[in-house]
Amino acid sequence: MPSYCEVALPVPLDRTFTYAVPEFEQPARGARVIAPFRNERLIGVVTAVGVAEPTEFAAKALEAVIDDEPLLGENLLQLAEWIAGYYLAPLGEVLRTMLPLMAEVRRTVYYRITDLGRDALAKSLDGDDETRPSQSSGKKRGMNGTQLKSSSGAQSVEQTVLQRLSAGERVKASTLRTATGASLQTLALMLRRKWVARETSAVERDARRTERFAVLVENARLPVLTKLQQAILAELAARDGELPLAELRKKELPSSTLQTLVRRELVRIEERAAAFRLGGIEGAAQPLMLNESQLEALASIVSKLGEFHPFLLHGVTGSGKTAVYLQAMQRALDRGQSAILLVPEIGLTPQMVGLLDAAFGSRVALLHSALTPEERTEQWRRIHRGEAPVVVGTRSAIFAPAPNLGLILVDEEHDQSYKQEETPRYNARDVAVMRAKLEGAVVVLGSATPSLESWQNSVQGKYTRIEMNDRVKNRPLPEVELIDMRREFQETGREQLFSRSLVDQTRAALDRGEQAIILLNRRGYSFAVICRACGKKLECQNCAIALTHHKPSGEDQIARAGQRLECHYCGYKRTVPSKCPECESEHLYYLGAGSQQGEERLAEIFPGARIGRMDRDTVRGRHDLEHLLARLHSGEINLLVGTQMIAKGHDIHGVTLVGVVGCDHALSMPDFRAAERVFQLMTQVSGRAGRGELPGRVVVQTYYPDHYAILAASKHDYGAFGERELKYRRWMHYPPFGVLANVLIQSEKLEEAAGWSAEIGNWFQKTTPEGVRVLGPCTAPIARIKNVYRFHLILKAGSRKALNAALRGALAHADGAGVPRRNIVVDVDAQRLM
Repeated sequence: MPSYCEVALPVPLDRTFTYAVPEFEQPARGARVIAPFRNERLIGVVTAVGVAEPTEFAAKALEAVIDDEPLLGENLLQLAEWIAGYYLAPLGEVLRTMLPLMAEVRRTVYYRITDLGRDALAKSLDGDDETRPSQSSGKKRGMNGTQLKSSSGAQSVEQTVLQRLSAGERVKASTLRTATGASLQTLALMLRRKWVARETSAVERDARRTERFAVLVENARLPVLTKLQQAILAELAARDGELPLAELRKKELPSSTLQTLVRRELVRIEERAAAFRLGGIEGAAQPLMLNESQLEALASIVSKLGEFHPFLLHGVTGSGKTAVYLQAMQRALDRGQSAILLVPEIGLTPQMVGLLDAAFGSRVALLHSALTPEERTEQWRRIHRGEAPVVVGTRSAIFAPAPNLGLILVDEEHDQSYKQEETPRYNARDVAVMRAKLEGAVVVLGSATPSLESWQNSVQGKYTRIEMNDRVKNRPLPEVELIDMRREFQETGREQLFSRSLVDQTRAALDRGEQAIILLNRRGYSFAVICRACGKKLECQNCAIALTHHKPSGEDQIARAGQRLECHYCGYKRTVPSKCPECESEHLYYLGAGSQQGEERLAEIFPGARIGRMDRDTVRGRHDLEHLLARLHSGEINLLVGTQMIAKGHDIHGVTLVGVVGCDHALSMPDFRAAERVFQLMTQVSGRAGRGELPGRVVVQTYYPDHYAILAASKHDYGAFGERELKYRRWMHYPPFGVLANVLIQSEKLEEAAGWSAEIGNWFQKTTPEGVRVLGPCTAPIARIKNVYRFHLILKAGSRKALNAALRGALAHADGAGVPRRNIVVDVDAQRLM
């Protein structure tokens, strides 16, 4: 009799699936399998074994069992189940996030023709009346309206695809696209028309990264050699007898010459495991001896190793939290335990990576999305085998299979980057606390500006709060000057990007040989382009959002042809028009200033300054940022302008002045967290000043100089801000005094999205659970993204149980009403209500 198991698959369905286990196979709970699902072959995780044979349907058999042993231990499986329940995410999608091992499986996509596709092809070839050109369109169309021939009679791409598939054999997607020129969008359209069907296959593959080396054969007798052969041998001898082939090719030495040396047994080729460079700033200085405050914090953390205990480490910027992290990790290692350090964005903290590399060397593993699939697999396997007991990474690193986990550190725990903005929409900070509970580990949430949720947990005694109120070496916190930009305009009569005080103080700092940083928290050159005649705002064709104006870099900055408008949501780009598309007026107005314009203005004001820019347009990978920060550390750059990227985790001792420009625009946004975010950003970027021997100073330009968030940040007074903000949150029943979820209903058809949201909204009106308040449905603040229309409802509740019950009831009703689960996004503890 065959046995059966339950498998969680990465599909948007809140259930697992029963499969028959192949003969002589016995997968364990937590192991990966390849399972047939419709026309797909998916990688799933076994969640239960030895289950009963289903009676209502015949279970399909698994195609393969990938793992002999479970990859996920019981604690990680329980964590996955908790995430699925808490965030209402399909278990299979949670487990897919936990296992970044796609490099170990090769998935291939195929297409084949369907009966409807054959009918459409036949009609187009036969010249049926239904496919003849109409007088209005002049184009031949297929049986359900899609063009199969152009007006000139030439074949369309769709007809070419159908003819290529007409033999009946399935064709690999890459082969089909190459042979026919079909785009992914064309194939997707044909799938919706049901002219073609899509199938996938999945097989295991070797994901190990290897590198080939040329190795000098010792004690070999040297015959007569050509100059090129001598050059290769000399190069190998100078490098201890071996060199990677990739590096040897850079010397422009012919590969045929190398092969001759191999045949003559003077050189041999070896294949080895490829080395992995951790990265970071090389030679990062180790922290000094811990001061009294740091020692007390360390002692509190170490005393709880071996049991579950959550800490909130509240330390002002520059108080030495990183040194405490490193020492705590070393103490965990000394006890035979492993440790995980989470950072908001790995590319923004190269100094932290450099410190870990210097402190722990090969015992460190790195996990983040910038790695290739093969690199991620390699790092995950090293952790799983126990070779790397120190793990550093972004939010997904919380799922690292670290054995005997004893310590979890969440640096800058307030950062919203820890919240995943796609399914499963978990917050790594909260998952870290739950994982520590399951593992019996210590979890430390560190920040100079803790989230109000974590702060309130410390007030209630759920977390033990550790205070570090002084900077290392008792360095003073920077003095903050507020510039009222309303008064600045009245006194100068002009709208200036940089105030007189900021310009004067920046010039003075540069003249003294010091460094300055200016925060301008907008990308691009201008926020938007508006027609002065008709008021038309140039928007993205795919999203209901204004296009951002970008100028080209280098000498071509003045040419209009080199300028572009770009959507920061979908990536759509277009050239800057000479006239308004609506009224053809030539009077286009460029509104606002971004970091690119800031760089240009600073170059005009300080022609002798060595200016650098840090934003998503100049830093596209971690290596770009490492190079930029290395230049800043060395003094090659003495004036840096950028977005909020410059506020995170950088420790440059030469920076004495920080300017904050346009940080307060978020206060006018309809977001209850706006004040908290402005306070956090101001405090974090202010903390970049005065971290060396010289005192720091901060100049903040604002139109809201009397706002409590601005005033508290200018005084580095988290307590005053927290007290004021928590009163407002308590009054409005916002987190942390209530729980919140955002339900997003979306579709490519406006009518569908509106109808589905109305259906769910009506259900809430009739059956709203006690203690739950529903706002909406209404159009989302950004009504369309990537050609998908969006409506949303916001749920507020006094208890997690009531909120969860309301969401589950709404999803059950939507399923019964025919609303596809994939078109409903449930964001529990939403950080963004967009």
